[in-house]
Amino acid sequence: MKPVYLAVPAATLLLAATWMAGSAARAEEKPKSASPIYGVTIPDGYRQWELIAPAIEADPLNEIRSVLGNRKAVEAYRNGSLPFPDGTVLVKLAWKKAPSTEFAPATIPGEATTVQVMVKDSKKYASTGGWGFGRFVNGQAVDEAQHQTCFACHQARVRDHDFVFTRYAR
Repeated sequence: MKPVYLAVPAATLLLAATWMAGSAARAEEKPKSASPIYGVTIPDGYRQWELIAPAIEADPLNEIRSVLGNRKAVEAYRNGSLPFPDGTVLVKLAWKKAPSTEFAPATIPGEATTVQVMVKDSKKYASTGGWGFGRFVNGQAVDEAQHQTCFACHQARVRDHDFVFTRYAR
């Protein structure tokens, strides 16, 4: 049997080689840290989401916080829709408060403390009001004991707001 030779354009070969190299690099990437109990991870691209509201926490936390939301979250807030629809994701960024070196009366974000995530899936998280929780320090999920406190705190204080503390800052 005679061998068959196919003419393959160089661009196709380059594209295939690039894809294979990218696949190998992705295989070596560290997997995302998932929260115990809920399996929630930090969502890709969340830093491009819209601001829902900032907050200042007094001692003992002494933090500046900003809550960002995906498109479903923003639409629900704008429409005043409760409960939030499945697929809503809220991300809270927190920093220690620090004095500004450029403008003395200003307080600015200092050292980052946590990234906290809430994911609405009424079936998957039925036992916790439809919400899954994730709390991360330096990109890594904190321990199970800390995650066991999430829903209890939300349930005790904001049951009538679909277990969400943050109100929309217009």
